[in-house]
Amino acid sequence: MNHQRRDTLKAGGGLGVLGLLAAAGFIKPELARAAWNQAAFDAKNMDAAFTAFGAGKPAESADIQITAPDIAENGAVVPVGVVSKLPKTEQIVIMIEKNPNMVAASFNIPDGTLADVQTRVKMGQTSDVYAMVKADGKFYVTKKEVKVTLGGCGG
Repeated sequence: MNHQRRDTLKAGGGLGVLGLLAAAGFIKPELARAAWNQAAFDAKNMDAAFTAFGAGKPAESADIQITAPDIAENGAVVPVGVVSKLPKTEQIVIMIEKNPNMVAASFNIPDGTLADVQTRVKMGQTSDVYAMVKADGKFYVTKKEVKVTLGGCGG
């Protein structure tokens, strides 16, 4: 059985449906770009990243929990999770203070959705991992230090 052929056909079929939806006007490419915050992802320090999101100086909150290892054996794949217990959570942003680009991930949380995200990030060195949450129009933040024993961002 040739699984490669089957996988190619599946991918091609999905792209075909996506192309039809775009051609029919149901999907507009510019809508996907509208959510991209280029200034935030290009920020080189925490204050610039907060400003790019419109957060100013976010308040510390104990209602945000970061799950990440205390010591990451491989900086190339560090599992990070964020749970917000703040009501009306709209957005969760994961930032790594000592990475060349601070913002590692940004998630928009739809109304009525559990504010719990999980991802893997790349860390070049031991650093604080920040979780910024926008809830009910206000910004909150918490942080956790993660020690990296093997470099991930060129280290």
